[in-house]
Amino acid sequence: MPDPTPVTSTALPALPPLSAQAETLLALEVHKIADLSADEIRDFAEAAETGAGGGLLAVHPDRAPASALAPLLRRDDKPGFVVVDMPDVDLFTPLDTVAVPDAPLYVLGGVDRGDHMANWSPDEALPALTAQGRTPLLLTEGIHWVLQQPAALERNHCFMTIGSRLRKAGGALDARTPALWISNGTGRDGRERRNAPKAGWCWAGNRHTWLGFGSTTGRHLPDA
Repeated sequence: MPDPTPVTSTALPALPPLSAQAETLLALEVHKIADLSADEIRDFAEAAETGAGGGLLAVHPDRAPASALAPLLRRDDKPGFVVVDMPDVDLFTPLDTVAVPDAPLYVLGGVDRGDHMANWSPDEALPALTAQGRTPLLLTEGIHWVLQQPAALERNHCFMTIGSRLRKAGGALDARTPALWISNGTGRDGRERRNAPKAGWCWAGNRHTWLGFGSTTGRHLPDA
């Protein structure tokens, strides 16, 4: 297993207040995707801000899937996209060990990009995160993070979202693991997408020096 010594990366600023995150979602019309009213988003954010104080505001993936959220990402004025060989992106659902609140909205605490796990494989990273009392991000949660904090996605410091996996008909996990990174504009991405944020995948057993593992200390509701 690779050395878990943290690698040097740009320090990320604090996330915006939950009330400000709510306004970002409204400006992007995520509430329409999720069939929620503006008041529902604002009221939830206010209650969560009063209770927990901060974190990352997320919409449940059943209400706002990755295919709808990814195009809202922006970098160099270029929209985000899902790679063409992942047409089943919305079929990637939470692992059995990932507890997601049964609610349209929830808050994630202590989100981390996992730079210190760069060059680990997903198969190696998952048990290590569990041992640390952390849980891996879902793909939709990673997108929410970058929507609120674009600096979370930077060249050579992108991240995987291995909380989302696809199960085959027989129950075994598909070997693909989702990730968020920045397109080089090569191959089927197309040159016009160079520097655009992208949702893609990597094999569960492969290592990448430029991919950490997004994780959280947990997910909660305002009254939890």
